[in-house]
Amino acid sequence: MTLLYEWLDHSTDEYGNAKALVYRDNYLSWRGLKHRVDRRAQEFQAMGVKEGDWVGLMLGNVPDFVILALGLSRLAVTVVPIDPTTSSREFDLVMDTVPLRALITRPRGTETQPVPIVTAEPARRPPVKKAPSRVDLPESRRRLQGTLLTCSMFKRPAPDYGVLPEVVMLTSDSLGDPKAVLRTRENLEAEAKVLTRALEIDAETKILTAVPLFHAYGWDFGFLVAMKNGSTLHIEEELSAKRVAKILREQEVDVLPGTPPLYAGLAKTPTAKSMRQKGARPRYLAAGSPLDEETAEAFRERYGIKLMSAYHTTETGAIAADLASKAPGSVGKVLDGVDVKLTGVDGGKVATSEKGVIWVRGPSVSRRSIGPYDVAPVRPGRVPIGGRDDGGWYRTGDLGRFDKAGRLYLAGREDDLVKVDGKRVALGEVEGCLEKFPKVKQAQALVHTDPLAGQMIVAKVVTAAKCRAEELIDHCARNLAPYKVPRRIEFCEHL
Repeated sequence: MTLLYEWLDHSTDEYGNAKALVYRDNYLSWRGLKHRVDRRAQEFQAMGVKEGDWVGLMLGNVPDFVILALGLSRLAVTVVPIDPTTSSREFDLVMDTVPLRALITRPRGTETQPVPIVTAEPARRPPVKKAPSRVDLPESRRRLQGTLLTCSMFKRPAPDYGVLPEVVMLTSDSLGDPKAVLRTRENLEAEAKVLTRALEIDAETKILTAVPLFHAYGWDFGFLVAMKNGSTLHIEEELSAKRVAKILREQEVDVLPGTPPLYAGLAKTPTAKSMRQKGARPRYLAAGSPLDEETAEAFRERYGIKLMSAYHTTETGAIAADLASKAPGSVGKVLDGVDVKLTGVDGGKVATSEKGVIWVRGPSVSRRSIGPYDVAPVRPGRVPIGGRDDGGWYRTGDLGRFDKAGRLYLAGREDDLVKVDGKRVALGEVEGCLEKFPKVKQAQALVHTDPLAGQMIVAKVVTAAKCRAEELIDHCARNLAPYKVPRRIEFCEHL
C-alpha cells in the first residue's frame, strides 16, 4: 500500500463512523469509505492491475474519483488524474507521455475511444529529438461493477523513471503541451505537513473542493489534507456560485480552495448572506490567478469573511499564502517548510524589492517531470523554465517581487504561459492552432479579464479569405481544451 491508503486506514481506526466524504445529499463514513475502497482494490487486482502500474482516472469531482484513487493506492499503483474535458490532441499526447496500464472514464466521447494522434508539431516549438507515437489501442475494455465507468486495459509494462511516484499530476509545459509531474511519497508527506500547519487543519475541519480534484490545487488543498487529518471532504461537480454558496452555508465549511472568478461570482449571488460563525475561523483561499482588492472586499461585505490569496504550482505544491488576509494584491508570505529566492533572468542576483524570477526549493518540490517531446537543450549553464539547478532549486518561470514586510507579489511570466481560471494556457499554442486554419494568415492570442466572466482568451486574426468567427472557434474547440478556446475573435487587417 502507499501513503494515501495508510492515512485512510488510520482515519478509519480513529474516527470510524464520522463523516469522511460528502457529495450532495449523501455521505460516507470513514468505515464505509474504506469498505468501498477495499472492494475496488480487489476488483482491480482481479483485472491484472499490480504494484508499479500507472492507472488514469479521467473523472470529475465525484465520489468514484476518491474511492478509486484510494483503491489503487492500496495496491501501490500510481494514480494519474486526467481532466475529462481534455481535447483529442492533448489526450493523444497524454497517452503517449504517461505509460498507462489502465484508464478509467465515463462512457462518452473521446474519453473512452482514443482518436488518431495529430502528428504535426505545435507552432513555435523548438526542434525535437522524437515525435509522439500513435496511441495504443486497448487490449480489453470492461465496466466496473455497479457503475457506468469503463476501464480500458493496455499492454504496457510498469515504467521506471528513477523515482517511485504515488501520483502523477498533469499540467502544461511552457509551450502548451502536457507535462506529467511525478510526485513521490516524500512530496505528498511534505505538502500535507505544510498545508496542515498553515491552515490549522484537523479532524474537525470541513473542506469543500470548489476546484477540480484532477488538478494539483484541488488535490493538495482538498483530497490530500483531508486524508492526512481525517477531515470531512465535501466534493461538488456542479461548481456554480449558487450551488457553492448553498453548501458553504448549510455545511458550515471551514476551508475552501477556490479561484478569484469563483469568489467574484459568489459575491454577486443575490441570496448570499453573512456567514459569521461564533468561534469559527474560515480559511477561504484564492489561487490560480491574481485576486483583486475589489473582489476580496465585495466577498467580505457579502459573507463577512476575508479571503486569503495563495500561490501554488503543480511542480512545487503550496508556496505562499496571505494567511492574515492583509494584502489581497499579494500572495502572502512564504510558508514554513518552503524556500524561495529571486534572480535575474540570467540567474544573477536582484535587489529585495526588484522583480525577479521565482525559484523554489523544498521536500514538496517534485524531482522529475516527463513530456511527449524531447526539447532541444538550452545553452550550457542556463537552467530552463521548469528545470532544477545543482542545488535543488526549481525555476518556476513566474516573476515576482517581495515588499518590506516579506510578502510576495506575482508579476507575470518569463514566457507566454498564462493562467485562465487556475489552468495553464500557452498563448503560442492557441495562436498556432488558429494559424493552422486554411483561411488564417496570422493570429495573436491575449488574455482579457471580464468583470462578470473573469479571465478568458481572446484572439486577433488576420485572414487570407473571408471566414466567420464561428468557424475559427469551432476549429479551436476540436483541437484545444475548452478553457483554451478563444471566447471572442477580432478580425484585423494587420497585427
